[in-house]
Amino acid sequence: MGLGQELLLALTILAVCCLPALIALVFCADEILDRIACGWADWRDRRRERRTIARLDRAIEAEALTRDIDLTEFDREGRRPLEQLATDLRRLGGHRLAAADRSVVWHGAVIEAYDERLRAACRALGIAEHLTELDGVDREIERVRVEGLLHAAGLTLPAARAAHHQRHR
Repeated sequence: MGLGQELLLALTILAVCCLPALIALVFCADEILDRIACGWADWRDRRRERRTIARLDRAIEAEALTRDIDLTEFDREGRRPLEQLATDLRRLGGHRLAAADRSVVWHGAVIEAYDERLRAACRALGIAEHLTELDGVDREIERVRVEGLLHAAGLTLPAARAAHHQRHR
């Protein structure tokens, strides 16, 4: 057997071994092309989003907005997630505003829990608050101020309803 015949035999064996792969490639070519096209479109969309976000960051100077927030506070062990604090504040805020049928002790406990969540949210976002130092009307005014600052930071809290009238005691 000569060298040419051995080479021809090796190429024939290689062709027979690759035949199933070639048949699969022919039958799956449309799916392969579809995956390539979808991958290309996803890459293009991600690139476009990154460029848009970068432009928005430059336009609103995002660095200046987040410069004063200590991001290591978010990684602290035992810290409640900000989303959980927001949920608690909304729930307790609703109880606080709808306390007409409840006892004074229950209402006081709800207010204390609400203020504790307000303080935790302020710590998480680096907002100064003075709820523990005040009482009476001063504390209520501070609560409204803190709620306004949290709202400005993007934390939506329940507002007093228009039909809700303050009871005088």
